[in-house]
Amino acid sequence: MTSPATAAAPAPSGIRRIVAASLIGTTIEWYDFFLYGSAAALVFNELFFPDSEPLVGTLLAFLTYAIGFAARPLGGLVFGHYGDKIGRKRLLVLSLLLMGGATFAMGLLPTHASIGVGAPVLLTLLRLIQGFALGGEWGGAVLLVSEHGDDKHRGFWASWPQAGAPGGNLLATGVLALLAAVQSDEAFLAWGWRVPFLLSGVLVMIGLWIRISVSESPVFLEAQAKAAQRAAAGVMAKPPVTEVFRTNWRGVLTAIGTRLGENISYYVITAFLLVYVTSHLGLPKSDGLNAVLIGSAVHFAAIPAWGALSDRIGRRAVTLIGSVGMIGWAFAFFALLDSRSFPVIVAAVTVGLLLHGAMYGPQAAFISEMFATEVRYSGASMGSQLASVIGGALAPIVAVALLDGYDSSVPVSIYLGAAAAVTTLTVLAAKETRGRSLAREHAPADGAAGVPRPAGQAPLPADNRT
Repeated sequence: MTSPATAAAPAPSGIRRIVAASLIGTTIEWYDFFLYGSAAALVFNELFFPDSEPLVGTLLAFLTYAIGFAARPLGGLVFGHYGDKIGRKRLLVLSLLLMGGATFAMGLLPTHASIGVGAPVLLTLLRLIQGFALGGEWGGAVLLVSEHGDDKHRGFWASWPQAGAPGGNLLATGVLALLAAVQSDEAFLAWGWRVPFLLSGVLVMIGLWIRISVSESPVFLEAQAKAAQRAAAGVMAKPPVTEVFRTNWRGVLTAIGTRLGENISYYVITAFLLVYVTSHLGLPKSDGLNAVLIGSAVHFAAIPAWGALSDRIGRRAVTLIGSVGMIGWAFAFFALLDSRSFPVIVAAVTVGLLLHGAMYGPQAAFISEMFATEVRYSGASMGSQLASVIGGALAPIVAVALLDGYDSSVPVSIYLGAAAAVTTLTVLAAKETRGRSLAREHAPADGAAGVPRPAGQAPLPADNRT
């Protein structure tokens, strides 16, 4: 017997429209977020922290960069709660507005030369808003696609919003690379850096127009209707965040471990790379930007391919290809960068991002399948965003500090390899989720009689309802 949610899954043309809306929205939001990271590596040390030594100034710029990550769990908490209560679509529209508004305002900020210490304070405030918005974006975007699609091809379809990360990085790095190519360093530092931030305003309007046109998740609507029936019968639901930590805490921990190596590797390969090639190797910033640009194009295409492969051989198997491969590549990566050869640097970045894609492509389906419908937005968001704080927020800071302290890339390689090892061990311990129905409902932790499940579905384990 097919559940109503599964039966209501859209035709291929419908799911493609849902995917397009999620992909364009996530691309724009990641453009905004990554634009800050690139600017922090290239110009913010001089514009907002001009009294510091170059590497120290960069470290301070990355500290404000990390603050955006610190706000992401709060965003995941708030957006997850309301996304599980009132729907995925409304929260995605709000996240796009918040992110785009904060990024546009960054393009208007006065620098340290104009208002002194107020400049980095305002920059930090806007970065907090960015992080809060992105904390709610990821869970909603991947769930909207996952819950519209079918169980058999979820890995492929759900991987497309994941491609918004390299898509946004591609767009941000491309705009910066173009400006760096046509402007002098003086002009870029004086006003050129503002252009990509102001461009965000136009992109957000496009993204909003597309996002408003899509329908709400049928799986969520079905669960919402059943929740209303239970409420009418006097059965009151607990807050989703309370429930997810009470009964799905292992799923949250698994999501954190699964994301840790992926998250740290991505920011080392894309953000810290720009610092390494310019400050440590003395190469022009265009070399780093162009290498990330080329690698991101390959990364964008690879993510859906890895997602599709996970539909055939499983989420765990594909993720392990990436995490085990990254343990070795962590050391080869910097050895190749040290060649100072642009083609070799491009190869190092591209292979690193291909391995990252193997971890990232199946991740949306993998994490979505760990949680039941009424806590899925909260569980997926909290697991992913807590990993972002531990991983992505600290990765450039730790990498810069290690490079500054040891004047060697070896400690950075050890750090990157250790993170990939954590993901490897987590995934080895996790259960395979490929083909698991998203229409299932939550089971009480105390083993009491629960709400009905779709026909044919086995009860969830009493100690780990993922």
